[in-house]
Amino acid sequence: MASDPGASAEEAARRHLEQHGLRTVACNHRTRRGEIDLIMRDGTTTVFVEVRHRRGDLESAVRSVDRGKRRRLIQAARHYLARHPGYARFDVVATDGCALRWLQDAFRADARP
Repeated sequence: MASDPGASAEEAARRHLEQHGLRTVACNHRTRRGEIDLIMRDGTTTVFVEVRHRRGDLESAVRSVDRGKRRRLIQAARHYLARHPGYARFDVVATDGCALRWLQDAFRADARP
């Protein structure tokens, strides 16, 4: 595992999702619109995953995916989907370094960000 807490959190999230049947497509996918921590496949669904690490506070990690962050993720995902069309969802994985919480379909692109 990497020594950087953010990188360690992303690695732990990736492994957890793979153990639950998702397949990794890309890590740290960057566009002009933003970065997507993980892009995974769940069957035929493209899953855009935001990984958040907050020491000792899973709820704070979840809440940190605020309106602005959701808007940037949606924009980056739309850029990706323009080249790789298909159904997509947005998941959030929060970790405090010990526990991990996976929120599937955490928000929608069609909702007001």
